[in-house]
Amino acid sequence: MIAQWWRDLWPSWVGPDLRILLTGRFAMSVARAVASVIVALYLAADGFSGLEIGVLFLVVTVASALLSTGVGLLSDRVGRKPFLVGVPLLAALAAAVFAVDRAPAVLFIFAALGSFGRGQGAGGGTVGPYQPAESAFVAEVVPAPVRAAAFGRMAFVSSLGALAGGLLAGLARTHAHMSPAEATAAYRPAFVAAGVLAAVAAVVALRLREPVFATGARPDRSGRRTGVPWPRRSWPALWRLSVTNSVNGLGIGLFGPFMSYWLARRYGATPATIGLLFALVNLGSLASTLAAAGIARRFGTVRSIVAVRAIGGVLMVPMVLAPTFWVAGAVFFVRMMAQRAGLPLRQSFTQDLAHPDERASVAALSNLPAQGAMGASQVLAGFLFDEVNLAAPFELAAVLQCANAVLYGVLFGWAKPALGHRDGPADSHGTAHAADGLADISPRDGGAGRIPNAHHG
Repeated sequence: MIAQWWRDLWPSWVGPDLRILLTGRFAMSVARAVASVIVALYLAADGFSGLEIGVLFLVVTVASALLSTGVGLLSDRVGRKPFLVGVPLLAALAAAVFAVDRAPAVLFIFAALGSFGRGQGAGGGTVGPYQPAESAFVAEVVPAPVRAAAFGRMAFVSSLGALAGGLLAGLARTHAHMSPAEATAAYRPAFVAAGVLAAVAAVVALRLREPVFATGARPDRSGRRTGVPWPRRSWPALWRLSVTNSVNGLGIGLFGPFMSYWLARRYGATPATIGLLFALVNLGSLASTLAAAGIARRFGTVRSIVAVRAIGGVLMVPMVLAPTFWVAGAVFFVRMMAQRAGLPLRQSFTQDLAHPDERASVAALSNLPAQGAMGASQVLAGFLFDEVNLAAPFELAAVLQCANAVLYGVLFGWAKPALGHRDGPADSHGTAHAADGLADISPRDGGAGRIPNAHHG
């Protein structure tokens, strides 16, 4: 029974490169989970107000957006591996600086370089600005029919890493009324742990063997070499993804980076207690990430994404109204189970819609508006925490996330989506021929347009 379970978890299509990507994702997820618990708490202990923390998160979001866009555009030309090595090293450097320095200007600079302050709470699911390159690499090393399952396994190890990271956040030994110098000393072990694990992710990525067709300038259909690519063949999907991600980014920015901050202020929770909650959330998320592909096959990818986003928005209200930490934690647990099931579906769906030559570009550019919206709403959240009340950012986020669920269904159709571009054999230039079906998306019967051949799962 155990052997069969292991074969189901790691089937034959999980090759050496995907195993390396999974290992790197685990290490980086541990580091990100530690940071997601402690960064806002450390800044508050160091004397930052809610608004100042929001401004720092804005700077981080702008820097991450620029890095992510650059990674997406350049990795379609020069390859994915350099960014899978380099970006984790930036995070390791940032963690090292946070461990020893508390000058505000220095913290702003290295928080931006290390992308400290991003995410949706509990630490899982995001690894930083190199994610467009990572997603494209995954799409290129697994067959198209199992792509959703591959992203489900990436989300699985991400949740597993975030579970460990939540527990490691307990390395921060805090007490009430710490001085800024005492706060730096108290949080130092946790930052060191995050830095070491980010460095491990970079070292592991050195073993990747990048597919030949994923490197170098790609030829267009006329055979001319292109420079930094603009994903014109994926534009019909890209603008829809940009619209939905913008609304989603507004909602996430209001609460995601502030979860540990809110739990500490609302319930007086310590880093160790918050880390334990996040670890439990990530333990529960392990099953939902692996179930994502089956959910999509049963209900359709778009319907599934719409459902989990609606669930996330609705559950925000009882969570913020919960009378105790563990009641709020229970609602947060259910909410994150749904959110983690949707994450691999969204990543796989984006890669399926993109032209094979434009995958990383589409992954990066579709999230660029989201990061801009997130940056603005993080500053608004800091203001609302300071000047209105602790519930206001979450209530507004609930409205935006429910609106986003409806908008996603309208723009992408409620039927099961098709693969917008089908991977085909490479020609002598290494370019995969693909059907440009996505270019045929257009409004029909007064609607917003649907993915062609929507009967495919």
